[in-house]
Amino acid sequence: MLEQAKAFFMALQDNICNALTKLDGSEFEQDQWVREEGGGGRSRVLKDGHVFEQAGVNFSHVFGKNMPASATAHRPELEGRSFNACGVSLVIHPKNPHIPTTHANVRFFIAEKEGADPVWWFGGGFDLTPYYPREEDVVSWHQTAFDLCKPYGEDVYPRYKKWCDEYFYLKHRDETRGVGGLFFDDLNEWGFDRSFAFTQAVGNGFIDAYRPIVERRKDEAVTEEQRQFQLYRRGRYVEFNLVYDRGTLFGLQTGGRTESILMSMPPLVRWEYQYSPEPGTPESNLYERYLKPQDYLQLEK
Repeated sequence: MLEQAKAFFMALQDNICNALTKLDGSEFEQDQWVREEGGGGRSRVLKDGHVFEQAGVNFSHVFGKNMPASATAHRPELEGRSFNACGVSLVIHPKNPHIPTTHANVRFFIAEKEGADPVWWFGGGFDLTPYYPREEDVVSWHQTAFDLCKPYGEDVYPRYKKWCDEYFYLKHRDETRGVGGLFFDDLNEWGFDRSFAFTQAVGNGFIDAYRPIVERRKDEAVTEEQRQFQLYRRGRYVEFNLVYDRGTLFGLQTGGRTESILMSMPPLVRWEYQYSPEPGTPESNLYERYLKPQDYLQLEK
């Protein structure tokens, strides 16, 4: 199981990097790293490109004698087990504020203990964080998510879409991080083959969802006001990743490579005391229309 998942994740990293290189025209830098406690990975980062200010696409496979606290917090029965964890995680911060920031990851865990059956599961998903959202982009993003989920059951998209809305939520701001997408974890009830196939569909579906948005928005004109709003809203991304994100905690608690874990941070960001957008502006549209969970595909009608 581990070798099948690992082979897919490494190929997925290649495919996504190739697609992003074609969109941007710039190449990724690669760092291969080794984790002292076991495992390692390869980190690829595109910096200061034509389209992407920074894009990081990481593959890692780490293992150890004890599950970290971030992994056992919601599954305490796994405490004391050894683990293998592998996957791909990516974050893309575009230059143009009309292109959304995005994040995706797919991962596989095995937790083992002598005298007990191994416990394994898949997790992952993708989400979109626009600054100047367009309905067309948001709907196409969710339509791609819906389409890849459909073969696995009518309830899969609504369930994992709701989980995404709830996970990527900044409680201290009372707002979602963006317009959501899919989030799933602890997936093993379908058996390995079906669970793995769904994880592959999510991983491969990411670029299908994101590429058309980039192509539509990458040449739109940008004002300095829009750039400043983008930098301000990037602050929400930082707040979520450092306060709530389980993947960030897992990486740090397992002694992962800090540079790779924190490549999700935007290269430039700003905060502003008590910022509030002017009513009736495109900036206020983000707050009023898009930073709360909703049914973008109108499936309930």
